[in-house]
Amino acid sequence: MNKQTAAVPFIQAPSLPGPHEGYMPGFGNDYETEALPGALPQGMNSPQKCNYGLYGEQLSGTAFTAPSHQNERTWCYRIRPSVKHSHRYEKIDLPYWKSAPNIVEDVASLGQYRWDPLPHAQEKLTWLTGMRTMTTAGDVHTQVGMASHIYLVTESMIDSYFYSADSEMLIVPQEGRLRFCTELGIIDIAPQEIAIIPRGLVYRVEVLDGPCRGFVCENYGQKFQLPGRGPIGANCMANPRDFKAPVAAFEDREVASTVTVKWCGQFHETEIGQSPLDVVAWHGNYAPVKYDLKTYCPVGAILFDHPDPSIFTVLTAPSGQEGTANIDFVLFRERWMVAEDTFRPPWYHKNIMSELLGNIYGQYDAKPKGFMPGGISLHNMMLPHGPDRNAFEAASNAELGAEKLDNTMSFMFETRFPQQLTRFAAQEAPLQDDYIDCWEGIEKKFDGSAGKK
Repeated sequence: MNKQTAAVPFIQAPSLPGPHEGYMPGFGNDYETEALPGALPQGMNSPQKCNYGLYGEQLSGTAFTAPSHQNERTWCYRIRPSVKHSHRYEKIDLPYWKSAPNIVEDVASLGQYRWDPLPHAQEKLTWLTGMRTMTTAGDVHTQVGMASHIYLVTESMIDSYFYSADSEMLIVPQEGRLRFCTELGIIDIAPQEIAIIPRGLVYRVEVLDGPCRGFVCENYGQKFQLPGRGPIGANCMANPRDFKAPVAAFEDREVASTVTVKWCGQFHETEIGQSPLDVVAWHGNYAPVKYDLKTYCPVGAILFDHPDPSIFTVLTAPSGQEGTANIDFVLFRERWMVAEDTFRPPWYHKNIMSELLGNIYGQYDAKPKGFMPGGISLHNMMLPHGPDRNAFEAASNAELGAEKLDNTMSFMFETRFPQQLTRFAAQEAPLQDDYIDCWEGIEKKFDGSAGKK
């Protein structure tokens, strides 16, 4: 394995005790953290003069007048204001990173599709050059919908930084470990973890252990939030305390650097004379977080039938239409199956939502063969899908008892919009041309004279 470690020294806030060292627990909390004592103003946001000669700057994730329970913003106290850059923005091309709408006339998005894992490239790829868009949905200009990507990363970004004005980014590693050096602190993630990087936050991505491959959901719409638990109540599913935000960490480096901005689906670059990761202290509720997927506590049927897969929702991004998400992030992890007289795998169905499924590791129960770790499948809105023949026969004839579904972790990016294939997904990525054959062997079992089962 190619291993890299960060060479840039950060000055970080004093460590927190116990298991939260380097991170603060909670989802949507109002955090406060400082890397130097007294850097964070108390009792006010914008003093006439900040300690240490710092500049106060607010990063707003919602409109100023959003309802108070939805209002998100963070106050940053930094060495230089982020407006300081030395050149105008110049448009650059990242040809494999696409945004919606991206309808390719000679590509059919209507169908059931599955891809093998994207192979690691021989060329050196960073977070920006290694992004490969598979599908887009909605419209980045009106801030609805999403894009799904696979990243292939072999090299750290050096004196190079990025932020998206279009979207927040949900990152799901499948191989390798990455470090996200952000304005608000450092987040390290590995397979079986996720990270959320808010819209507008500047960061640099470094390879800790590579090569790296994973999945990204680029959310154009309202921010991800925890789903309502309804009758489930206060516990289980994803608990807020298991999300971790970074403590303050900053760089004070005078070095020629570039900042790339994604804005309305286009990429622009500017030059600056310093590291932009110079926030010495901050407070607020608009921050990056990481989450360990192994702490997700699934719930399910304990007598018969099985509920809709929405019961496995980790995060949801609302659409404005109640109960119909712009995006749901759904996790299928190890769990016990105990339902009596029940077909236990996902049933055959058509759905108003469009489902992109990714395999992090192991075997997916509805497709025991052909769906490899690192691979993805796409079942667009109102297209039928479900178990292959072997999965159906095995589940229909199994002797039912308490069974541990083990060695499995898959996820779904689900959206109310149709997902359009990119030209890369249709023509360059390793598409399984024979995927629909997995249903070819399904037999007619109907016997009108046989009566009950």
